[in-house]
Amino acid sequence: MPIAKFIEYLKYEKGYSQHTLLAYQNDLHAFLQFVSSNYQTASLFQLSYKQIRAWIVFLIGKGISNRTVNRKLSALKSFYKFYEKTGHIEVNPLVKLPSLKTEKKLIIPFSKKELEKLSTFFKDTNTFEQLRDQLVIELLYTTGMRRSELIHLKLSDVDVNRKTLKVLGKRNKERIIPLLDFSIEILNRYLQLKNTIPVDHDYLLITKKGKPVYDSLIYKIVHTYFEVITSKEKRSPHVLRHAFATHLLDEGADLNVVKELLGHSSLASTQVYTQVSLSHLKKVYKNAHPRNKPKK
Repeated sequence: MPIAKFIEYLKYEKGYSQHTLLAYQNDLHAFLQFVSSNYQTASLFQLSYKQIRAWIVFLIGKGISNRTVNRKLSALKSFYKFYEKTGHIEVNPLVKLPSLKTEKKLIIPFSKKELEKLSTFFKDTNTFEQLRDQLVIELLYTTGMRRSELIHLKLSDVDVNRKTLKVLGKRNKERIIPLLDFSIEILNRYLQLKNTIPVDHDYLLITKKGKPVYDSLIYKIVHTYFEVITSKEKRSPHVLRHAFATHLLDEGADLNVVKELLGHSSLASTQVYTQVSLSHLKKVYKNAHPRNKPKK
């Protein structure tokens, strides 16, 4: 099937995470079901722009947000772009279709105080799962890596002597990230217990049964621990990535350095984190500028 072939391409050629692959697959099958019911066709290669617009109207009519519709459109655009490149279609029916307008939601990162508070939960960490959870949060926050990058880390990617980590990012682009001494300390304690669990692979992070960790487990680890210490609505691994970038910028790190650490291909992708830092800057400015001091 065209969808299966496309998903296989995303998995092996693009290195997409299982979470993203499942979302793309579900979106494409839902679209296929819509056109099959409304236009009596089981082929995605014989559709017009008008029919695709009807699908968008259908989604909006169901109360689906513009942001979610855009996500579904992204899957569809990638699908047609792939088959246009492979010569299965001559014209991409979505080539001129603009994304729907959405309000930009600013992700509020975890604060430094919240992360310090979290450290108390790991004060007496001794079990394998506790150490693994601590290492998961530690690596996400101190390296800024993506959830999918963390999941695919291998033992061979860790260089304790050089205090570095090799990360395989999007489009199979490798980058080297420094490791802090405290991170290495947690890593070594984790590895001592990990070595007692039989495994048949080289993945760094595993379950207590020796299987590689997976998307939903990493999300659950972060969400569960931060649920206790923060009232923020979003408590995902991606928020830790935001915290990493924002806290570095707050402390004066160069934007280009943060860009390289995050694995961004362009500076524009990194600049989204300066919005949060700007709010911090405004706060410091108002508190420090003499014109803003109350007159005695």
